[in-house]
Amino acid sequence: MAKLIINQSKIDNIKEFISICPFGALEEAEGEVRVNAACKMCKLCVKKGPEGAATYVEEKVEAVDKSLWKGIAVYVDHIDGDIHPVTYELIGKAKELASKIHHPVYAIMMGSNIKEKCKELLHYGIDKIFVYDFKELDRFKIEPYTAVFKDFIENIKPTAILVGATTVGRQLAPRVAARLQTGLTADCTILDMNEDTDLIQIRPAFGGNIMAQILTPNHRPQMATVRYKVMDAPKRKKEESGEILFCNIDSKLLKNNVEVLDIIKKEKEEFIEGADVLVVAGRGVKKEEDIAMLEELADLLGGQIACTRPMAEAGWMEAKRQIGLSGRTVRPKLIITCGVSGAIQFVAGMNHSEHIIAINKDEKAPIFKVANDCLVGDLYEIIPELIDKLKANKGA
Repeated sequence: MAKLIINQSKIDNIKEFISICPFGALEEAEGEVRVNAACKMCKLCVKKGPEGAATYVEEKVEAVDKSLWKGIAVYVDHIDGDIHPVTYELIGKAKELASKIHHPVYAIMMGSNIKEKCKELLHYGIDKIFVYDFKELDRFKIEPYTAVFKDFIENIKPTAILVGATTVGRQLAPRVAARLQTGLTADCTILDMNEDTDLIQIRPAFGGNIMAQILTPNHRPQMATVRYKVMDAPKRKKEESGEILFCNIDSKLLKNNVEVLDIIKKEKEEFIEGADVLVVAGRGVKKEEDIAMLEELADLLGGQIACTRPMAEAGWMEAKRQIGLSGRTVRPKLIITCGVSGAIQFVAGMNHSEHIIAINKDEKAPIFKVANDCLVGDLYEIIPELIDKLKANKGA
């Protein structure tokens, strides 16, 4: 960490000194110069101000003893014991990371009446599964869940923790990180591990224009959230391995100040993340009514329809059907993009698809760089022809 120290006695003209900062981080208060939260530590005030008026001081950060922290832990996201598939993807990545530093792989699962359900995790090669089974944890409640997570971390001391970027994970991970005063990187797309057990966390930044590499070298545990369909899930083994440890915790820590009055189940719906086939509408679709043509193609292929951000923002399709950094991450067996240019923000959400077919008039469209099959032409000519051929094959 660094800070600026202002020596008031060295400043002759306050207004002139304040004008040096292009970010407005210097301000006058009670006849003195103060540094506010807008400071970027650019050190212009040090270089251009009167000598000694501003001093840049690099504070020493107390290094953590990394040898005290061991293991890669995965938070088990579930509803009534039914485990979210993102958990298995994170287990696969945790095993890969752990093998590089010869650490064990842990899982933490909390809930009520989950003693039988947690056994499913034994088929995925986890070394130890820590289970907190209490009636107070029957549904997700931020206060007791945070207390349980903190108890697990303080007792087991895992060097890194992976959490799915689900509705629950997005709430729980930052709360736990704040409670333990450690780092958290959200929506990682790439994870790796250094020999010194520093977790390399890579995620898109500045609208996907750069890939930021983030490290947490001075704090433990290291925490990261990962979206569903980003990592590869390991294959389920027939045999069981590892052990289940049932944990206790002070009942006072499970108290909750929020009372749940009722739980209303949503109707079951299909999500594009689970589709094997997707047909994607992009800017090349001229009218909202033309989406019906893409829906027909999707139906014939037994898939679903999806879209890019402009289509969702125009209100032509629901936001839950949007693919990309600000939408959903998908990994279908087949994806057909129709009139999609291929902006990096969109590509980051679908480039792990097994087979990509792109249709675009512009032969230089960025989407062709990631596509397996590139069809240069008008989607209004190509798609009807595809539909006719599919219908003819089904008829035959």
